Amino acid sequence: LFIATTLLSAAAAFSPARTSSPLRSVTSLDASKCGNFDFDVIIVGCGVGGHGAALHSRAQDLTTAVFSGNDVGGTCVNRGCVPSKALLAASGRVREMRDSAHLSEFGIEVEGEVKYDRAGVAGHAKQLANKVKGNLEGSLVALGVDIVEGRGVLTGTAHEVKDESSGKFYTAKDIILAPGSIPFVPPGVTVDEKTVYTSDGALELNSVPEWVAIVGSGYIGLEFSDVYTALGSEVTFIEALPNIMPTFDREIAKLAERLLIRERPIDYRTGVFASEVTPGIPGEKPVTIKMIDANTKEHVETLEVDACMVATGRVPNTQGMGLEDSGIETMRGFVAVDEKMRVLTKHEDGEVVPNVWCIGDANGKMMLAHAASAQGISAIENIVGREHAVNHDAIPAACFTHPEIAMVGPTEEQAIERAEKEGWTLGKSTGSFRANSKALAELEGNGMAKVLYNKDTGKVVAVHIIGIHAADLIQECSNAVAAGTTVQELSMMVHTHPTLCEVLDEAFKGAVGMSAH
Repeated sequence: LFIATTLLSAAAAFSPARTSSPLRSVTSLDASKCGNFDFDVIIVGCGVGGHGAALHSRAQDLTTAVFSGNDVGGTCVNRGCVPSKALLAASGRVREMRDSAHLSEFGIEVEGEVKYDRAGVAGHAKQLANKVKGNLEGSLVALGVDIVEGRGVLTGTAHEVKDESSGKFYTAKDIILAPGSIPFVPPGVTVDEKTVYTSDGALELNSVPEWVAIVGSGYIGLEFSDVYTALGSEVTFIEALPNIMPTFDREIAKLAERLLIRERPIDYRTGVFASEVTPGIPGEKPVTIKMIDANTKEHVETLEVDACMVATGRVPNTQGMGLEDSGIETMRGFVAVDEKMRVLTKHEDGEVVPNVWCIGDANGKMMLAHAASAQGISAIENIVGREHAVNHDAIPAACFTHPEIAMVGPTEEQAIERAEKEGWTLGKSTGSFRANSKALAELEGNGMAKVLYNKDTGKVVAVHIIGIHAADLIQECSNAVAAGTTVQELSMMVHTHPTLCEVLDEAFKGAVGMSAH
């Protein structure tokens, strides 16, 4: 979902280094390229976005420094996408091996109880995060990127960044802000990261509660419900909006509710706020959750559970970055940028701040790690004079539950509104996993793919998938949106048989009146 540290954010401004320090690699202080600056580019934050920007910066032969804030890899690698996938992989194996009815259909029988070691599962996630973090850091050093371990902040002087740890100043012609985001904790919720925790604490897997409440039913909450129920927990979702999984396409959400919630030890409350959450003591005192009606604000219920996970979204990690000193106004912490990732002084009618860029979660355009990386690459393209703008409609997203959910482009509800506003006709075609040979061989026939397209031009507008390996299948669709490929063209492209991608082939062919075998 996420990227990186808490460091410099958007500001314009810095001056020649008052004090320079020797850094880790050897590309700095090359006056022939940097002029009066220490570097061509300074990147504040070293999550997936900052890392992607640094790699592309060096590919353009720009001298580059990254302020890591002692957090190479950022949220995604250390506290997000990467370790959560390890937990999902391990818990998924437990779920599969405990499903004797499913295994018996393969002719497989497992004798005795399937057990897991909680510490071992948690260790797998931690080991993976450390390995990926090491790989990221190694790639930066190998390419000659200077790594400043401290947190970078803007000083109010053009082209200048201060290392909060050492107090030293560094300068660059261009500064890219990539501070990432942190979990949002609503008012009234007390987090101790033991019995009441955000995704940061949940990834430690310090316990597997018998009953855990999850506040919020978005990507993060859904994935952890998958982990917890596989390991034996009961889950209760607490959702403020009227529908469970409110950000998903409605048709997909309804099918997901059947597959991921109704068939598991999960219940939910919708239209309510967790107005007060009080930590408990493991094994002694329960966590208390008071809920109020989202509309009337009247108390409706109090739950006592073993643990509570707060999955209510994320907020920019821009506080204390010196943005105000550089004339940059934020809105709820978000930094305003234009389509080229140039920082603006404010969200409404803001002016471009020269040579300052902001990518990733901090600009709020699309809070996904790979979106941050794409924005970082785009910023470098613009820095070297090749105009570029990221097409966010073509960036895919995925929820790694079992089965997975993936999408690119707007929901059907959003697409209907867009078609009416822009004056074109929306088309829809679906493919089913139930008719797919490979899915049936895996005994995973539940799921569907939905293709939304412009009937007037044939171009793919959006695709939504729920089913086995949906996160891998969505890439073909993302490429189609990015390239402006039509359903007519896609319907004539050959898909390997028997593979899961034939679910998409069925939908593409259906859009033009063809049938898929």
